[in-house]
Amino acid sequence: VAATVHWLLQTVGLVSPMMVSTNPALTAGLLFGAGVYQFTPLKSTCLTRCRSPLAFLMGEWRKGTGGAFVMGLRHGMYCIGCCWMLMVLLFVVGVMNLPLVAALALAVTLEKLAPKGEWIAKAIGLALVLGGAWVIAAGIGHAPIGHG
Repeated sequence: VAATVHWLLQTVGLVSPMMVSTNPALTAGLLFGAGVYQFTPLKSTCLTRCRSPLAFLMGEWRKGTGGAFVMGLRHGMYCIGCCWMLMVLLFVVGVMNLPLVAALALAVTLEKLAPKGEWIAKAIGLALVLGGAWVIAAGIGHAPIGHG
């Protein structure tokens, strides 16, 4: 799915071949979208389930190989629901921008594992919304974030 979206965005000139946004509106929109998503009930629900795999196993236990598959699929969907918008930010920074990819990985890890991870998620959301506002105010986007 991500490769298809990248190809479409590249075809219309909104991202470079390195998956970096070349459009300030796209950059700001993705930052705003990811930031706002951090405050949604869906994010909160998915983060809660993703933060506590043991509680998930206790409440969703299924027997056998098929049951294990269903449990893995369901829990995986919660984890995707938790972090998909943060991963969409790779269209802003590019998948080859290793420091920013590491920062996203750290953000996801802190949300999931740190005490008060829900508050960390909201702080990340606020930072992303402010980043989107900064992109609009500064009129940047043609110079990708983190690439000079």
